[in-house]
Amino acid sequence: MAVDQVLLAAPRGFCAGVEMAIKALAWLVRSFPPPVYCYHEIVHNRLVVDRFERLGVVFVDDVAEVPPGRPLMLSAHGSAPEVVEQARQRGGYVVDAVCPLVTKVHHEVRVRAAKGFQVVYVGHEGHDEAVGTMAVAPDAISLVSEPADVEGLDDTEAPVAVLAQTTLSHRDWADVADAAKARFGDVWMAGRSDLCFATTNRQSALEHLAPECDAVVVIGSANSSNTMALAKVAVESGCERVLRVNAAAELPDDLHGTIGVTAGASAPEELVDAVIERLAPVQGTTQVTITDEDEYFPPPRELRDLLGAMEAAVHASLAVPAGARLGAADRTTAASGVLAALVTTER
Repeated sequence: MAVDQVLLAAPRGFCAGVEMAIKALAWLVRSFPPPVYCYHEIVHNRLVVDRFERLGVVFVDDVAEVPPGRPLMLSAHGSAPEVVEQARQRGGYVVDAVCPLVTKVHHEVRVRAAKGFQVVYVGHEGHDEAVGTMAVAPDAISLVSEPADVEGLDDTEAPVAVLAQTTLSHRDWADVADAAKARFGDVWMAGRSDLCFATTNRQSALEHLAPECDAVVVIGSANSSNTMALAKVAVESGCERVLRVNAAAELPDDLHGTIGVTAGASAPEELVDAVIERLAPVQGTTQVTITDEDEYFPPPRELRDLLGAMEAAVHASLAVPAGARLGAADRTTAASGVLAALVTTER
């Protein structure tokens, strides 16, 4: 295959939350003998999950499946409060890798419910993030996915708050939010959008390039909400042919002209590289950048404590003077590099 050119969206691929979660699970794999357990897929990407499985990570949908005392990571999508408590009661080393932006929404749900609000939560039924968020205040929250769902909600005299799954298309969110305002009048919404900045940035970048493309390739898994939102944005932005693929091998042979390429927030850059190699653009690849992301989420608190203790022990054993000790390089270490290094580890 040889298309004319590729327009490559930026930002694309791993967001700060995914970066944090992948590096955290890699640390667990290196710190404990297998098996290491993870509640739900660490992120919604098959390549990432398969790679960790080959290194002895066991992904479970019920923490009761985790043998007592074994290390356990809770996924980036956020877990129900009772799941977190149950995990800690099993006596193993537990790391909660929930994305801080999801934690923010959990906090908002908890606070609004405590103040007597009825919460209208815009999300996808069955998605791990939505399941965990709904469990924060199950008696005070209703799930809606589209404007028509708002009309089916019960009348209420309580004040109404509208919150959202972080990975939604901003257009979907706006449509449902408008429907809630029309139905309930003066609703409460967070001063800062619940939508993940990375999700919004990736959608905005795609909106810029999609109208110029004969086809757009969105790389990511079908169970990734933000990936599916990208595919929808590409269609709504005027591109007549939009393909969602897991990997380069799924590309059809009849692509031609200008091809747009982006990747969901859970998709590794190595998949992007493979897609571009398969497309083999005769005129090369042009990156279309709308903003530079420099957001960084540090490792989960439990992991920071472990790494700090390990670092102190190494420095003490080598009698390294306090002024000569090197700090952790987590901020400058990319998860894509960590993921690639895991291939060497499994060999």
